[in-house]
Amino acid sequence: MQTTIASLVSAVLAATAVVSAAPLAQDNELTNTNNVLEVRYNPAAVDWSKVDWSKVNWSQVDWTSVFSSSQPNVVQPPAQEPVPVPQPEAPKPNAPQPDIPQPPPAPVAPPSPPVPSTPPTPPAPPTPPAPSTPPTPPAPQAPPAPPAPPAPLAPPPPVAHDAKVTSSVPVVIVAPPTPTPPSAPVVPVIPSTPPAPIQPSSPNTGANNGGASTGGRPLWGLTYSPYNTDGSCPDVNTVTAQLQKVAAATGHIRLYSTDCSQLSSVLQAITRNNIALDVYAGIWLAAGPTRMQADLDQFVAAAKTYGTGLIKGLSVGNEDISNGMSEATLIGYINQVRARLQAEGLSGIPIYTTEQDAKFSRAMAAASDIVQVNIYAMFDGYFANLDASVKSVIQRANHIKNNVAGGKLVRFGESGWASSGNTGPSPLSLANEIAYAQKFKCAAAAAGFEYFYFEAKDAQWKAGAVVSEQNFGIFNAGFTPKFDF
Repeated sequence: MQTTIASLVSAVLAATAVVSAAPLAQDNELTNTNNVLEVRYNPAAVDWSKVDWSKVNWSQVDWTSVFSSSQPNVVQPPAQEPVPVPQPEAPKPNAPQPDIPQPPPAPVAPPSPPVPSTPPTPPAPPTPPAPSTPPTPPAPQAPPAPPAPPAPLAPPPPVAHDAKVTSSVPVVIVAPPTPTPPSAPVVPVIPSTPPAPIQPSSPNTGANNGGASTGGRPLWGLTYSPYNTDGSCPDVNTVTAQLQKVAAATGHIRLYSTDCSQLSSVLQAITRNNIALDVYAGIWLAAGPTRMQADLDQFVAAAKTYGTGLIKGLSVGNEDISNGMSEATLIGYINQVRARLQAEGLSGIPIYTTEQDAKFSRAMAAASDIVQVNIYAMFDGYFANLDASVKSVIQRANHIKNNVAGGKLVRFGESGWASSGNTGPSPLSLANEIAYAQKFKCAAAAAGFEYFYFEAKDAQWKAGAVVSEQNFGIFNAGFTPKFDF
């Protein structure tokens, strides 16, 4: 065992010192007195192929003495040609090995054993395993970030799933997909600053962006719902006959929906018969997104068929905040309609909503091209006289103009007085309906407000509604005038 270890360590030392060497026969003695391995070298006689590196027990080597500067018997090889020396037989791997006594511990911690380097003379011996910690493999490179997806051409604006939304938190709403021509993708437009006021559709002289001229007719405008008394849809001939009577009282009509093909019937009747009426259309929201989408599709079809010259505005909804819809949902509908019209090349039509004055907010005004409010006095909890009632609605409209509208046109979407029924202290009668209509139209003109008087004919088609709701018309259900204009 001592001979084997001496030979192996001799080879290790030679390799460590980067010296080509081989152990000689005299090297097979280990001097324990100085704990120094006495080695002589023959630089030219090393047979590296016979060195079995796997048999070296590195923990048995006293590296302190190996690297000690005191090695009296180490002889440097002469410069002349070395004398060939017979090589000892390589140790047999399976030979029994005697125990080797442990050398005394060194007073100083030994240095880490050096890794034998490849000798300069080929063939190179296999490098023994290094006792040091293997190097840390490089960290894998992070995969490149995927490219950002292209912006959608036509993200649908929010649409309510249910008209009865009461949360004040903005609601994310999804609209049914709307087909749009590829050349004009739908791009929702939410103005970062309030849109510029839309000018009135007719010349005016009042204080509210120009006033409200009736063109020589009794009223500036009338709301018009063409349904038959039983709630069925009228044909175009019925609509034509009614509009010819309406045109004697006003030059502007407001519709609430496009169902029953009412917008197409109205535009067809006006166009074919040269009826002097402008049309302010409507999209109905209260029945939910499916109905809203159907109304919008019919509006686009009618506008493309008959042109936009007669269509002066489009109200998206009517009193939906008062009926429980959230503000975010309503504004989402407004933006959806605006985006669709822009995609269809119909962007010149003013778009807005209509709501009770107490519910109309600055955010709604910012989303609308004009501010259209419904204001009534007959539902107030007090009544003094009709003059006070008319004064009250004008004051409320001025409040919206000065505090909510942001400089935009303010228009009455509805105001009126029922000829029958009971809503509280306000006396409802035909005489008071006539008196309110006369006083209101004069006060609105003086204040410069456009308005739609509510309404053209009695709404007997509203089955189950309170009596007053069915009796606001200036015509009865048979379209006979209830008073002399």
